[in-house]
Amino acid sequence: MRRALFLALSAVAAAALAQQQPPPRLEPLPEPPPPPLIRDGGDEPRVRIAPQDGDRVEEMREGGRIVMLKVTPPNGIPYYLMDLNGSGNYVRRDSLDPGIRVPMWTIKTFD
Repeated sequence: MRRALFLALSAVAAAALAQQQPPPRLEPLPEPPPPPLIRDGGDEPRVRIAPQDGDRVEEMREGGRIVMLKVTPPNGIPYYLMDLNGSGNYVRRDSLDPGIRVPMWTIKTFD
């Protein structure tokens, strides 16, 4: 009984104390910066890679930029030219497989 009375009085005192404090002072937010300019790609350099006779070239673009080329020669074994870091230097890969295989089996379980 005494505990319930103490809790009720504490709640009333806390509410009265909260009403006595002035509200925090609010300041206006600064103006947001202007949005970035969107370029239509008209001033970007155009790159033309001439394929060999009979080769089929497929371009993969990201944001209007060529990031990968799939070249399929007449004998049918495709290879890939990839721009790994966006510098414009292409690396030849014979497959898209990264070659790293992480083991995915359970070694030990704890019950």
